[in-house]
Amino acid sequence: MFESCDLGADNSQWSTIIPLIVLVVLSIVMRRRKSEKTPQEIASSLFSDINNNQRIVEGFSFQGRPKKLQLGSWQRNNAKIDFLEPSLRSSLASTFRLSEDFNMQIESAKTYRSSSYLEGISVDKLKRSMEESKQGLEDWLKSNMQQTGPDAGHRGCMFGG
Repeated sequence: MFESCDLGADNSQWSTIIPLIVLVVLSIVMRRRKSEKTPQEIASSLFSDINNNQRIVEGFSFQGRPKKLQLGSWQRNNAKIDFLEPSLRSSLASTFRLSEDFNMQIESAKTYRSSSYLEGISVDKLKRSMEESKQGLEDWLKSNMQQTGPDAGHRGCMFGG
């Protein structure tokens, strides 16, 4: 009625599967973003998130499935931006506050399956705020990367698009 389990026959499969699982886990652990330490790394990370978010907002429509905006860099670094001018800090805070609101409205639209939540999103205000923050970070990065040398940011050229 019951066949015996012969694990010896499956050893060749397990010897292939286990290393693959270990590789996948290691790649996930290694891929985690390191915390930014220098002002240049912090500014570059914020710049990158804003740049990516601008692309998401440009492709935003009230139809379809909108993507959430990236907030990770801001969440990790918002208490470490004292090196920036007060006006740029204020602009960044406003941009990421609007981005958080954008994400909450997207989440509500998904939860309640209603696009009416998306109608309250002020995309133009968000775009203006992102552009102002991006320009301020770009100016800061240009002047501070030149002062400290090309290796200061360790991320390469991020000025584009």
